[in-house]
Amino acid sequence: MTTGTTGTIQLPGADGVLRSYTPRTEPLALTTGAPFSSRTVFSAAHVVADPYADVSPDSPAAVDWDATLAFRRHLWSHGLGVAEAMDTAQRGMGLDWAGAAELIRRSAAEAKAVGGLIACGVGTDQLASGSLAEVQAAYEEQLALVEGTGAQAILMASRALAAVASGPEDYLDVYGHLLRQASEPVILHWLGPMFDPALEGYWGSSDLDAATDTFLEVIAAHPDKVDGIKVSLLDAQREIDLRRRLPKGVRCYTGDDFNYPELIAGDDQGFSHALLGIFDPLGPLAAEAVRVLDTGDVKGFRELLDPTVELSRHLFQTPTRFYKTGVVFLAWLAGHQSHFTMVGGLQSARSLPHFARAYELADGLGLFPDPALAAARMKNLLSLYGVNQ
Repeated sequence: MTTGTTGTIQLPGADGVLRSYTPRTEPLALTTGAPFSSRTVFSAAHVVADPYADVSPDSPAAVDWDATLAFRRHLWSHGLGVAEAMDTAQRGMGLDWAGAAELIRRSAAEAKAVGGLIACGVGTDQLASGSLAEVQAAYEEQLALVEGTGAQAILMASRALAAVASGPEDYLDVYGHLLRQASEPVILHWLGPMFDPALEGYWGSSDLDAATDTFLEVIAAHPDKVDGIKVSLLDAQREIDLRRRLPKGVRCYTGDDFNYPELIAGDDQGFSHALLGIFDPLGPLAAEAVRVLDTGDVKGFRELLDPTVELSRHLFQTPTRFYKTGVVFLAWLAGHQSHFTMVGGLQSARSLPHFARAYELADGLGLFPDPALAAARMKNLLSLYGVNQ
């Protein structure tokens, strides 16, 4: 714990002009708590790189396993589930299948040890490209590993499938085969091209209405094998329309990091559960908000969560796929890791003004358990860029 006052910090704006910012002196008072009763909520968790590993951006990921698992225990302690080896963990952006497989095994074992909720990503990233049969086999390999750990499976969108599929029928065939052989209900993940440009035209069409029809056809054919869907299209009305068309018993897990408060709160026709990357940095605050929602207090839930949207939209601004950089940056400032290093060198993917604004917004929300530590680390980063305080 860093003690004493934080003073002021000179932060660069997008215009390149420095301005004074006075950090908070006290964090928001948040406590750990039990799992939720009204919503199922997953945080898609980041991985902590090993800063001492002698690697290059093209090397296999070097992960600090102790710090990575400690962060998952932090999320579980607040009642959140962990969505493992997903986009937030830099899956396909520094973390290859070998690294993801080890992450899944370790996290699933840790979840069993502490009684934490966990679901893990199943993809095809051991393939750069391949035939439909090879894509299906890659999915099968990963599904077997995840189910073998006892974790729930999340069938993620596949770059290899997007590249080789000739139309909706290929998606229906591959997903139908996987759902038939899944031992337990899975979560289907529709990740939009704003998160991964290689997924343009997923479900067989760049027309989102046509793609939605195919997606729903997959679910309708196997409703007993689909626990829910995670939708990451950053379009609130489209998600609402989609969840209203789901078969009874199939959940919608919002992946909309722009509109999550209203989607989780819901309306008189339903609501979304959550599987969100922004609930990595927002974990304790998000958990507090959902516990308020559990009491039926929608207004109180929105009062806690609505002010976080500005930070989320900032982290997820285009190019959206680099939001992981801001997530890890805030984890460093919050003291969850001792350094700001990422697998694949992605700490360089955002600008200094972007970091400065992320710090200011997160500090204003009271997200940092030790504001003085966060301020000291922010000053250290600024000094590396030549901004003397």
